Amino acid sequence: MSCRGAYEALGLDEAVGGDEGFRQMVLARLVEPTSKEQVPRVISGLGVQPASRRTLFRSLSRCAGRQWRDRIAAACLSHVTGRGDLSLCLYDVTTLYFEAEKEDDLRRVGYSKERRVDPQVIVGLLVDRAGFPLQIGCWEGSKAETSTLIPMVEEFRKASGIDHLVVVADAGMLSAANLEALDQAGLGFIVGSRMTKAPADLAAHFAWRGDAFTDGQVIDTITPRRCTRSTERDDKTRDEPVWSAAEFPSSWRAIWAYSARRFARDNKTLTAQENRARAVVAGERRPKGTRFVTTRKGDQVLDEKALARARRLAGLKGYVSNIPATVMPAGEVIASYHELWHVEQSFRMSKHDLRARPVFHHTHDAIQAHLTVVMAALAVARHLQQATGVSIKRLVRELRPLQEVTITINGHHIIAQPQTTQTAQQILNNLNAAGH
Repeated sequence: MSCRGAYEALGLDEAVGGDEGFRQMVLARLVEPTSKEQVPRVISGLGVQPASRRTLFRSLSRCAGRQWRDRIAAACLSHVTGRGDLSLCLYDVTTLYFEAEKEDDLRRVGYSKERRVDPQVIVGLLVDRAGFPLQIGCWEGSKAETSTLIPMVEEFRKASGIDHLVVVADAGMLSAANLEALDQAGLGFIVGSRMTKAPADLAAHFAWRGDAFTDGQVIDTITPRRCTRSTERDDKTRDEPVWSAAEFPSSWRAIWAYSARRFARDNKTLTAQENRARAVVAGERRPKGTRFVTTRKGDQVLDEKALARARRLAGLKGYVSNIPATVMPAGEVIASYHELWHVEQSFRMSKHDLRARPVFHHTHDAIQAHLTVVMAALAVARHLQQATGVSIKRLVRELRPLQEVTITINGHHIIAQPQTTQTAQQILNNLNAAGH
């Protein structure tokens, strides 16, 4: 089967010592994500002799420790380095919840991206620029997401031996301590900037050039590392400063880019928010979490100044980096940041296509083991997707029916070949070209 071929080609079988139970759990997760109890049923449906449930749970207990996950991560690293450049990696976090009444050391109530109050864990995923997994980490649900970045990156750096690495993360990872730590470790970073930084970062630009932008316009400037307003930017100078660590030790490089398409989208959002705010002021709807509503003398009124500031910044997107323009031009910084959709897609794959949410796992070891299975499955899924150009969900849907059936008539064995669709044949051709 193609999934098995990819599993072996990635070195995952060797990483876990040829453990059959683990392999079947990974393959079952690719074909039909379900509970470990249902793995034998899924595997049987593929025409393969299933391992017993006892064998599966013994395999699960063996992969609870770090050894198997480290070996799988090493196999993934070997695969990626064999393809070429690994100078840039992408990082993001998500939360996985549990249908449980009580918290424990790992499952804690914290900020949930799914707006739930169930106990949860925080999962961090580090991938290459194509979305192939490099490391997966798990922390207690109450841990701040920003505090997960440095441990994950340092762990990967130690395992890979790569000194010169650029880490890309979204604005949620933008803490002053994180950026300082990455810089002091000799690592490059590209992170999204918060819109609240724009007025100060662009104050001189607004003063000299006004607030009219052209589509694709880029302002390459500096932003303070810790304070709100830069003390290193001379507002009396028309030209933007060219950042370097030596010349601007209290600042980072800041890039602000304007897009007409983003402007239209932002304006549409702002108009909807303004309409909601006016409805709140008029008493037509509840004020819960409504933007642009403020209180003056006990009355709720439209915050027109805040709305005007927001409209002035519509269409802008900011990026913060410690990579000089002589090393990486602004366009390359922006393009590198927008590769983040790969890690977001990997999270969607693991949470939906692979159903990473370990709802029915109740111990620390079981949760860690489950995530090890998910990482291996994600590696196979990514590899197959890159080889065929189709999602793992579609690949399974097209190839699952392709099974030979042996019919015995009067002692004669007849093999009935399945009908292959055009899409399935193209997938098979691509897999054959990739060596599966």
